[in-house]
Amino acid sequence: MNPYILLAIIIIISLTNGASVFKKRETKEKVRYDDYRVFRIKYKTPMQRQSLLDLTKVKQNQFSLWHDDGSECNLMVAPSALPLFEEKLRLVNATAEMFIANVQDLIDQENTAGTRADATFGWTRYHNLTEIDAWLDTVLANYPEVTMGFVLGQSYEGRDIRGIRISYKWGNPGVFIESNIHAREWITSATATWLINELLTSKDESVRELAESHDWYIIPVLNVDGFVYTHETDRLWRKTRQPSLISDCVGVDPNRNFDSHWMENGGASSDPCDETYAGPHPLSEPEVKALSDFISILKHKMNVMLAFHSYSQLLLSPYGHTAEEFPDNYNDLMQVAKAYSDAVHGLPYGTIYKYGSSAGILYPASGATNDWAYNEKDIKISYTIEFRDTGNFGFVLPAAFIKPNAEETLIGIMALLAESKRLRYLEPKYNYGL
Repeated sequence: MNPYILLAIIIIISLTNGASVFKKRETKEKVRYDDYRVFRIKYKTPMQRQSLLDLTKVKQNQFSLWHDDGSECNLMVAPSALPLFEEKLRLVNATAEMFIANVQDLIDQENTAGTRADATFGWTRYHNLTEIDAWLDTVLANYPEVTMGFVLGQSYEGRDIRGIRISYKWGNPGVFIESNIHAREWITSATATWLINELLTSKDESVRELAESHDWYIIPVLNVDGFVYTHETDRLWRKTRQPSLISDCVGVDPNRNFDSHWMENGGASSDPCDETYAGPHPLSEPEVKALSDFISILKHKMNVMLAFHSYSQLLLSPYGHTAEEFPDNYNDLMQVAKAYSDAVHGLPYGTIYKYGSSAGILYPASGATNDWAYNEKDIKISYTIEFRDTGNFGFVLPAAFIKPNAEETLIGIMALLAESKRLRYLEPKYNYGL
């Protein structure tokens, strides 16, 4: 495909998906989590698990599920709900260990005094959307020969969903990176921006080879409305910000909204108040629809899809909608995931990443990005990557961990792509591919 045609396609996508009407943005008092605790709960049976998860339906903001992997769950509990929580533990005969005593303390310390804003963009603190957008503008201005900015579309509240393409030569295999689809997972956009910087500025020979032998399409923040909401109102918000027509609850889990096995096998919720609410129909969220349209048109360029998430230190392959079936190339997917895990573990940090299918390691999760890319768009190397940590800080990972996490991600992706190439997944996908 002629490069000018590709440029025209990206511009058309941006203009088409940018046609949504600007919606009113609500201003609310900041949510606080004083004395909210997070517990690690061990369970042995599906009945115990379900009984514990049912607590999240008792009352909004009293219980919030942070993690669940089939043998234990992490549950945030409001101080007023502690008696009910303790009674439930007794009834189901489960054990709980508190690992966060006060969530608000973590939030207050997340960007510590030593990492406050200065005149430059860096990775010693977390940045808001305005800062990330301004930094992207600077990057595009400084590297016009190898970068191109694009807009996937607009969010429900009318914000641009921005991306950057990094390409040093035509004919490279394409790598698409989605981050911050879940609003509260700040480590994902911090890692994505660090990765962009490394691909453009690193002098390391192996990084230069990585950068220049692939075409990179990176979306630092997909769920822009939710991300802004986490900075301005509720640090732990997960979903989009589009109101429901059938409930007072707001938002959809965008990682359950893709048009692939949507709502199958209990892999999402039909309740608008649940954090895994899949929406009224597939692609109901403009953010998800915009990403879907973009990749659908450029799928011949995409060899690899990586969806950044936190937390748990996992590489999750398809399928998410069932643990009873596996992709045809599952063995290859596990071999590639092992390469990532081994490379990360080999760093001085010694971080361990587990790997397997989404439904196999965790639980059914239907309508997710990686399944959609694999099933519907023929992107056969497709993973959800759950970043640090394994529960010490959960979603509120201190800024001191940004660089270690990002370094692990870079070395992991390097190994992932090398193994994918060895297995011939980085060949041009179609005869007319670039």
